[in-house]
Order: sequence, then C-alpha cells, then structure tokens
Amino acid sequence: MKYVHTIEYLDFLETYTAHIQKNGEGWLGWIQEVPEVKSQDSTHEAVLKSLKIELHEFLEADWEAWTQQFEEDVKAGRLDNLFDKALEDLRAGRCTELAVTQA
Repeated sequence: MKYVHTIEYLDFLETYTAHIQKNGEGWLGWIQEVPEVKSQDSTHEAVLKSLKIELHEFLEADWEAWTQQFEEDVKAGRLDNLFDKALEDLRAGRCTELAVTQA
C-alpha cells in the first residue's frame, strides 16, 4: 500500500509531496520534488518524521550553497551587468513600483 502526504515548508513557501509505501517488514519514503531525500524505517510514522528532517537538512544545505555562490558571484563582479541594466531601466523610467501588501 502506498500513502501520499503533503509537507508544507513555510520557511521556503513551498509544498512537497512525500510518498511512503510498505516494503516487506519496513517502510520506504521519498520526496517527489527532491529525489535526493529518501528514508526507510520500521513504521510509517517514523519514515514521515525522518523525511521531514531530511528535507529540512537538504533545503538548508541547498540554501547555504546558493547563498555562498551568490556572494562569490557578487564579489567577482559576475552580476555587475545585471545591476547596470537595472539602473539603466530605472533611470529611463522603465520600472514599475510594486505594491507592498501586509499579511
């Protein structure tokens, strides 16, 4: 038997799909959107808990890697052309002010 759970990860404003199925004496689980996140354990509940922990750790590591790469790109000047283009658009009046909404 296969079960599907929705995991809402509010820190990243994302929803993930956990698939869990019986495998002999134990249970297997994986996150559909993040194939690297997998787990197996003796109970359905333990697999779901483990998937949530593994997903959190994966997303945190991925965010850290992205942030580090972004900072390196800024320091190396790889984003300067984007900044220059945005400034040019702003000065030429090709920008629209975004409305700010409060939740």
